[in-house]
Amino acid sequence: MKRSLLDILCCPVCKGDLALGVIKEDEAGIIEGTLTCARCSVAYPISDGIPDLLPRTDPHPASNQ
Repeated sequence: MKRSLLDILCCPVCKGDLALGVIKEDEAGIIEGTLTCARCSVAYPISDGIPDLLPRTDPHPASNQ
């Protein structure tokens, strides 16, 4: 992922700003890392240079009883 993308990306859930955490980077861009929403604190992984911005869902939703 190129650092310049950070200027146009936002959290898909709340539209908050994303903070970049870099684990691995080369001359082409960020290879591994995270994008974390400053507003709702959801973290989105960057893997093989691709940010995964799919909204996260609760793996244990509350049951309707």
